[in-house]
Amino acid sequence: MKRSKKYNEAVKLVDKTKVYDAKEALELVCQCSKAKFDETVELHVKLGVDGRNADQQVRGVVVLPEGTGKTVRVLVIAKADKAEEARKAGADIVGDDDIIAKIMSGNWLDFDVCITTPDMMGAIGRCARILGPKGLMPNPKSGTVTMDVTKAITDVKAGKVEYRLDKQNIIHVSVGKVSFGADKLYTNFSTVMEAIIKAKPAAAKGT
Repeated sequence: MKRSKKYNEAVKLVDKTKVYDAKEALELVCQCSKAKFDETVELHVKLGVDGRNADQQVRGVVVLPEGTGKTVRVLVIAKADKAEEARKAGADIVGDDDIIAKIMSGNWLDFDVCITTPDMMGAIGRCARILGPKGLMPNPKSGTVTMDVTKAITDVKAGKVEYRLDKQNIIHVSVGKVSFGADKLYTNFSTVMEAIIKAKPAAAKGT
């Protein structure tokens, strides 16, 4: 396979015989960035657990101290006072049954995070087959089903990310943009790793 000049230049910076510590690796990531856009830096962690067992699930949320570098479009599905609270808190889209119908009728998904109040979950359940596969279904564990919509919106806008196991027991999560530089990326990286380590299930024997 023929590789681009930029790819070949980046490969020369990496010593494949060396195991880099996190800070060195992030510095290298920044050096190897050659794209014309601000690239996202992702962390992938293979865990010594078996996610098929309910007592070995690893899932949670964490607010990145340096943010995500992304502009997040927040949808809030709520009624009456909570809908008004959401508008004041900076939600990009607010609605209730009308939004649910819009999602159901045309698979409308013009948002990045969906927050709702517990009383709306029965109605939103009809959208599960559409929102679930996209990772957009509100969930109490991720803090997106709550009566405190102001805090939920503030956290998401500030850089809250969710981490969870995939089918191979690997966690994939963004820790920022290349433009952050190694120091800020390391701050975000450390915060995520601390959260994952604290979330280790008691039943898990592996690392």
